[in-house]
Amino acid sequence: MASNDQHHAADLDQAREVLGAAGAAGLERRPWQHPDRPASDADLVRFAAWAAREPGIDPKVPAAGLRLLASARVELEQLETGLLFAARGAGMTWPQIADALDLGSAQAAQQRLNRVLARVGHPTTES
Repeated sequence: MASNDQHHAADLDQAREVLGAAGAAGLERRPWQHPDRPASDADLVRFAAWAAREPGIDPKVPAAGLRLLASARVELEQLETGLLFAARGAGMTWPQIADALDLGSAQAAQQRLNRVLARVGHPTTES
């Protein structure tokens, strides 16, 4: 018997297939993507929003984009985490990071990192 996780994964795969059939399969790969890897869910959500502007679009297309939103958010949070660590590794101070993120203080930037780490399932910097 399939678990809820398996059903969820199957739903996501089906959404990706719908968008692939709607034209996303032809999206050019990003320079950082391996040639054999499919488009990211964030790119697929962007494609769905772009495709949905067409009159008469099959409602399955925007529905598939909506289905992938949570997965795309996780991708972006992982990217944010990586960029925050890269910024620190490149010598940026917390006040500089706060400025780049348009946050009011270094403490706010550190708290943001901890919140994002918690959402993506990593220990926070306070652990």
